[in-house]
Amino acid sequence: MVHQEEIQIETFGHADVHDVTDRVASVVGRSGINTGTVHVFNVGSTGCIGAIEFEPGLEKDISQVLDRLLPPSRNYGHEQAWHDGNGHSHLQATLMGPSLTVPVTGGRLHLGTWQQVFHLECDIKPRTRTIVITVQGE
Repeated sequence: MVHQEEIQIETFGHADVHDVTDRVASVVGRSGINTGTVHVFNVGSTGCIGAIEFEPGLEKDISQVLDRLLPPSRNYGHEQAWHDGNGHSHLQATLMGPSLTVPVTGGRLHLGTWQQVFHLECDIKPRTRTIVITVQGE
């Protein structure tokens, strides 16, 4: 059996992090699937999905580490082609990845105590993000 829904989130731009765990869990609950997986996918090339302990320190750390690894720069090929200021945004989102798959056990997300599903906005401007949530199993 497969169940799919989309959710929307509004971001404020670069480094805006959202805990989407409860929304993903709600979709899993509505799916009626007891055992399987849930796949969470960000539509777009400058946002990413991951799992983290969602607390203020790590919320700040994740974007700061990405900015140190892949800082804004006019030297990226994307910048030289488009001059839109978000070459680093594409690279950060690519490094993190657009999706996450989580086991579903007993009709619930099988996450650790300190593990939540998050969306990170890597782009430099606010966005309306669509996240596709697909639950598969039985």
